[in-house]
Order: sequence, then C-alpha cells, then structure tokens
Amino acid sequence: MSDTNQWSFPPSLQPKQEELRFDLSRALDAVVGLRAEAPEDAFTASILGTDRAGSGVVIREDGLVLTIGYLVTEAESIWLTTGDGRVVPGHPLAFDFASGFGLVMPLGKLGVPALERGSTATFGVGDDAFVIGQGGRAHALKARVIAKREFAGYWEYVLDEALFTAPAHPQWGGAALLGADGKLAGIGSLFVEETIGGEEVEANMFVPIDLLEPILDDLLTQGRRAGAVRPWLGMYTAEMKGQLVVNALVRNGPADRAGVKLGDAVMEVAGQRVASLADLFRRVWRLGAAGTEIPLSLARKGAPVAVRVRSGDRADFLKKPRLH
Repeated sequence: MSDTNQWSFPPSLQPKQEELRFDLSRALDAVVGLRAEAPEDAFTASILGTDRAGSGVVIREDGLVLTIGYLVTEAESIWLTTGDGRVVPGHPLAFDFASGFGLVMPLGKLGVPALERGSTATFGVGDDAFVIGQGGRAHALKARVIAKREFAGYWEYVLDEALFTAPAHPQWGGAALLGADGKLAGIGSLFVEETIGGEEVEANMFVPIDLLEPILDDLLTQGRRAGAVRPWLGMYTAEMKGQLVVNALVRNGPADRAGVKLGDAVMEVAGQRVASLADLFRRVWRLGAAGTEIPLSLARKGAPVAVRVRSGDRADFLKKPRLH
C-alpha cells in the first residue's frame, strides 16, 4: 500500500479550525486507515482485487469501525491504522448488501474517539460538507453537496437517496462525510461524474448514515440484517441508449444458469415493463425472497426471449470471515 502521507490537498481546500463549529482534531482522529487482504480465489477478487485500502470511522467507544463494505468483504486479514501510526488487526463483523456498509471490530485498543452520528436530513444541495480520509488534515477536504438523489448500481444495488459532493476526494472508499455540526453523515462509496449546469463534475457518492441505525443491532449480532434476503440474479446490467443491457454475468450464477446472455436487453419483469435500472431491481425484489423464481422478458438480437431465473442469496457465493 502506498504511503498516504505522500500527498496533501492545497491549504485552501483543507478545513480550518477557526472556520468550524466542531473540534476538527477529534474528527480527524476518529478516521482510521484500513487495509484488507482477500484470498486469490475470493469471489470478489477479480472485481475488487485482493489488496484493498481505504478508510473507516470509529463510531463507538469500544472502537467499532464503520466503513464501506466492498473493502472488507471476503477479507481474511484487516489492519487498522490510527493517525499517530498505531496499527491494530481487525475482524470483519458484517457487510450489508442493501446499504453497502461494512463493520470491523478492532482486535486491540485503537485509543481514538468515536465520531457522533448525525443525519443527512440536515443537508441541502449547496451546503458545506467535509470529506475526511485517513491521514489527518492534509487529507481532509472542504466540499459542497451538489446532489441528493436516487442511485442505482449495476451490481443489483439501489439507494433511495444518496449524497453527492464536489470536489472529489481521491481516496473516497470509507471516507467520512461530515456536516457543519461535525457529525458523521455518510460513508464514501464511489467516484462519479455528475452533470451540473450542463457541465461534467467529478464527485463522490456517499451512503447516508441514516441507513445504519435500523440495522446496526442485527449486523452486530447476526452479521447481516434480519428478515427475508433479497433475491439476487448475478446479472450486471447497465442503461445504454434507452435500454437495460446485460453486460456481465456471474459465472454459474442464477442468471447464467437460466440462460441469460451478454448483450440481452431486459424488457419486463414478471410481465411488467421496466423503466430504469432502479425499477428493474425493485421489481425483482418485490417478487419474494432469495430462491424465488424471477420471470424475465428479454430482447436478444431483436428477438424476444423468455427466461425464468431461480434467484439466489449473494452471500452464498462469498467466503466467510475467519474467527480469530
């Protein structure tokens, strides 16, 4: 992993204590570096790599770390690094597919303060925000909220409302999003390009912290949220020229086994026309839990094709954390 101290934001882009209503040093201390290693044969290795690095945020006095789940899924080793250079091993407690959050418990004392959780309800478009990655004030960025909107990801993922900020932080994964009150409002997930006023703007997408509270106890006790598991197709779909096109399939995944092909256009789910990527996933999820048969109407080289996909549980494809 590269040395995180080799770069810094220009001073004009860094938050300054005299301009803030919260203790900046305390907030910086609560953000830790996170490095995870997954085995070569992990399901996610080909997509996410085996050596992953980002940030995490301490959210409880016992050192519990909240991060973005893709950093820690299938990880067989995790190391947490505090701002003063202490390194502590961690154990991946949970990865929630619906929100994207991941939880890590340090296996030693981090000795850093917990960051109080806030709410994205306090944010409006145009409001100031602060994006903090591991590495102190040099890696803290003054930003603005440029959008609050629905987000759909090709990996069968939908957020009803995500936060988008600019300028973009180059180390967004697991970074903390703070509001003017200094409370944690979101966790960094993606680098994206947003169109603002007809111009393309480099930005970051954040998962709202509000999604954590209803599921936190379940994640801590069960490793996943309670209730029915969403049906998963293993079918990566993108919006292209007004159509929803299958551009990747999980090998031997549900859609692959059902005969879905690359380049197929998804037209209907259970006889209902799909209008968008988010609409596609929501219609699938409404049909039942994992294991439900999902009827899809496809267009293949202009010809109609009907398939029935026996959905699965995505977690069944992932390596489980080792107990320490």
